[in-house]
Amino acid sequence: MSSAGDRGLNGAPGSTMALYSAVDSVLTHHDLNLATTALTERAQVRLPAKLQYAWPHPTLPVFYTSSSDGGPRVPSTTDHVCAWTVAADGSLQPHGEPRTLPVRAVHMCADPGGRFLVNAHNLGHGRLTLHGLEADGRVGDEIAQAPGLEFGTYPHQVRVFPSGRTVLVVDRGNKATESKPEDPGALRTFGVRDGVLSAGQVVAPQGGYGFGPRHAVFHPTRRWMYLSDERLNRLYMFRFDAEDRLEAQPAWTLETLADPVHVRPRQIAGPIHMHPSGRFVYLANRADQTVEVNGARVFGGGENNIAVFQIDPDTGEPTRVQHANTESIHVRTFACDPSGQLLVTASIKPHAVLEGGQVVPVPAALTIFRIGGDGRLAFVRRQAVDTPPGEMLYWMGIAARPGA
Repeated sequence: MSSAGDRGLNGAPGSTMALYSAVDSVLTHHDLNLATTALTERAQVRLPAKLQYAWPHPTLPVFYTSSSDGGPRVPSTTDHVCAWTVAADGSLQPHGEPRTLPVRAVHMCADPGGRFLVNAHNLGHGRLTLHGLEADGRVGDEIAQAPGLEFGTYPHQVRVFPSGRTVLVVDRGNKATESKPEDPGALRTFGVRDGVLSAGQVVAPQGGYGFGPRHAVFHPTRRWMYLSDERLNRLYMFRFDAEDRLEAQPAWTLETLADPVHVRPRQIAGPIHMHPSGRFVYLANRADQTVEVNGARVFGGGENNIAVFQIDPDTGEPTRVQHANTESIHVRTFACDPSGQLLVTASIKPHAVLEGGQVVPVPAALTIFRIGGDGRLAFVRRQAVDTPPGEMLYWMGIAARPGA
C-alpha cells in the first residue's frame, strides 16, 4: 500500500501507522507503533472473496481492494473491486457498491491524479480493466477500451508513470516447461487519456527470452525505474525520458541472491519497493521448495531474505549492501512505512523446517525490521499470523493514518 509513491494515505506520517493484512477474504487492520514496533489488532472487514491486491487513493482517505475466488492457475467465478473509506483511526467502511471484474485481478493501482483505477488480469489472454473514479473516490463505471491492444502473456503488475500520462504493464512471461517453450517477457507501455489506452512501447531485451519481470517501482524524483526479475533473480534499472519512453536495455543489471551459484528449483524474486527517500531499493527473494524427510515435508533450502540496494544519487546505479533474513518462508508482499523507519514483510503460509534433526514449524508471519540511516535492515521480531488450512496471508500494506 505504501507503494503508491510510498507516501501512505492522505497526510504526513505520524507516530502510529495503519497496517493492513489479509488472510483469504478477511482484511485485518492493525495499529503499528513506530517507536515500540507494537502491532495491535483493531478490526476486521470481510471482502467478497480472497484479497488479491490493494491500493490507496493518491489524495483521499480511500482504499481499494481487488478480490477473487480464483488463483494463479485456478479460474474464478467471483471477482470484484471495492472502495473503502479510511477513518481517522485507520478503520475501514464500504464506500459504494463492489464493481464486478471479468476475471481475477493479479495487481491493481490508481493513477497519480486519482482519475481512474487499473486492474491487471493474467489468466487467459492478458488484459487490463480501467474504472473511472468519482470525486469522492468511489469506483465508477468501467471505461471501454479499443480492441486489439496487446498486454502480453502474463501481465503481473500494472503501474502508472509519475506523469500520469502512461500506463506500464510488467509482462512476466512464463518459464519453459517439459511440455511448452518459454513465453518471453516484456515491458509494455500505453498512453492514457480520459482512461482510454493507446498502444505504446514494447521493451523486451533479447526478444524477451531470459527476461521475466515481476514488479517495477519508480524513483520519487528522478526518471529511474527499478524492476525485479522473478524468473532470473535479478534487479534491473531502466531510465526513461520526459515522454515516458523507456530505454531499450537496462542501464544496470544485478543479481539479487547472496548465493546465485546454487539456486534451488523454486527460487524466485518477488516484490520490490523504494524507500521514501529514494536512496534505497528493497527486493524480496523467495524460496519454498519442500523435500521429504522421514515421512514429513520440510523446507528444501533456498534464500528467503530482503536484498537491500543503495542508490547512487547522481547515476541511479544500485549497489547491493545487505541480505536480511525474513525469519519466515516465501514473502509475497512487504512494505516500508511512509516515514521510512520500519519495513514489514508478510510470508504466505506455514512451513516446516529441519533443525538439529527435528521438524520445527515456521508460521506465516509478519516480520518487522528497523531501517537504519544507511538503509540496512535490523531484525526486530516476528509475529505469527494464523492461517486456517487452505488459506494464505496473501497481502499486507502500511499507510499513515489520516488522523495521525
